[in-house]
Amino acid sequence: MQALGERKGELVNMEPDGHGRVRLEYRIPARGLIGFANEFMNLTRGSGLISNIFDGYEAHKGDIAGRKNGVLISMDAGEIFTYALGKLDDRGRMFVKPNDPVYEGMIVGIHSRENDLVVNATRTKQLTNFRVSGKEDAIKITPPIDLTLEYGVEFIDDDELVEITPKSIRVRKRHLSEHDRKRASRQAA
Repeated sequence: MQALGERKGELVNMEPDGHGRVRLEYRIPARGLIGFANEFMNLTRGSGLISNIFDGYEAHKGDIAGRKNGVLISMDAGEIFTYALGKLDDRGRMFVKPNDPVYEGMIVGIHSRENDLVVNATRTKQLTNFRVSGKEDAIKITPPIDLTLEYGVEFIDDDELVEITPKSIRVRKRHLSEHDRKRASRQAA
């Protein structure tokens, strides 16, 4: 109910169905439903059912709040390494997996804080002749978020774009280089 309220939905009807479930009817703008199905499934732990029907046109109900977290932006072009993902795992959730190609300005994950962070996702482990007795550190990484078109469109901010190719869906900053992003933010202010 709180998530629908944040998306400008208003409760019209609420009734129990007699089998331990409750049927909720909302009037909500169509733009409030973009990306909501995935969030709904997470909130109900997969047990909720959702459907929608066009009901009519109404006056604009105001802005819908965007995401609360910042993003992790790649600083270099290259290939993602498991070592780099292991170092970035505590910074947030990733959209990429090892061996994926990345480029400067590409969004590689969701930052755990509110600000955007430029990261080196192509960092490799330094190879030396020195070896420690015992086992090597096995790097364990969290599985990446599967980026769909609907999730990508719901996820982006005003300064970001969804990039669709036949093989992948990616999210990127509108201005790829960090210098261009800073210049654009100064001009907007």
